[in-house]
Amino acid sequence: MLSALQDTPAQDLGRTEFFTGENGLWLPPQSSTTAHEIDFVWNFILWSSTILTVGVAIGIVYLAWKYRRRSQADRPAPVKESPVLELTWSIIPTILVLIVFFLGFRAYVSTSIPPTDAYEVAVKGQSWFWTFEYPDGTVLQNELVVPAGQPIKLVMTSQDVLHSFFVPEFRIKHDVVPNRYSFVWFNAPEEGVYQVVCTEYCGLDHSNMGAEIRVVGRDEFYTFLQTGGGDVNLPPAELGAQLYTSRNCNTCHSIDGSPGTGPSWLGIWGEPRPGSESGVVDDNYVRQSIVNPNAYIVEGYPGAMPAYDFLSDTEIRGLTAYMRQINGAATAADTSLVPVDVAADSTAATPDVPAGAETEE
Repeated sequence: MLSALQDTPAQDLGRTEFFTGENGLWLPPQSSTTAHEIDFVWNFILWSSTILTVGVAIGIVYLAWKYRRRSQADRPAPVKESPVLELTWSIIPTILVLIVFFLGFRAYVSTSIPPTDAYEVAVKGQSWFWTFEYPDGTVLQNELVVPAGQPIKLVMTSQDVLHSFFVPEFRIKHDVVPNRYSFVWFNAPEEGVYQVVCTEYCGLDHSNMGAEIRVVGRDEFYTFLQTGGGDVNLPPAELGAQLYTSRNCNTCHSIDGSPGTGPSWLGIWGEPRPGSESGVVDDNYVRQSIVNPNAYIVEGYPGAMPAYDFLSDTEIRGLTAYMRQINGAATAADTSLVPVDVAADSTAATPDVPAGAETEE
């Protein structure tokens, strides 16, 4: 991942501020421009419900005490209808419901309809990670890098089952549904790191399906797009080691021989693979298994791996070099510096690129 972004100071997610009352009871900091609207609805419902609950409870206790049976001879008085009282307890709740509807609808519209200058990012949820694709073709997994102060529109869909995209500090939450697009937007004015969680149960590793949103300065975001989200100079094997975790290869494939959802990478290089072009695990076999995983399904494992055909040639070479390295088959080229692919013409997709900003040759 872009080394410059690793130096961005992580913002405190505000868990210690839940009980301070600064943003309302139990609420984390407001880190987007629309968070205050959601908090206002929350606080209105919370305090109006609290006042009504306490008032009703006090009334029940008072009336139960006042009209308690004092002796065996006591008889209840006849109940008289009170149109005024009945209208009161009908009209006041109706007004409260209408107020909540109006406030909620206004907040829903403000978070659902993005500004016309919003920067669009495609989001794909799948078991059990998030993929973010930028307009220039840059693809990241479990990390979204955006510029501070820029409206960001997320166009979301799911590759498999129902997921839900939730960022507590931004107060945005939306279901991510297969075979359709859903939309949400945010504008984070301050730099920081914010957690994304899936809030719709989606299987075995649902609780681990998280991502980070890194809000950075505009100059830093421009550099990020220019480098395609990767380090400019890395040996292939070192790049592959980074991709092994950043692309979630470690979710299914171990490097120590331990069993997983997919075969371990340790001891795999050069193994026989009947049906493949060369009959063994080599560069071509690895590449084909990445871009079209169902072409060669290893016996004893389910064909559950999604296609990673969005990876660049450099990234695939890096993963292949890393696989050779952990199997003791690394070549001199695997540990030498090579340039990582740089996204072409990324300035066209950059929101508000600083005037005069240029990349170094």
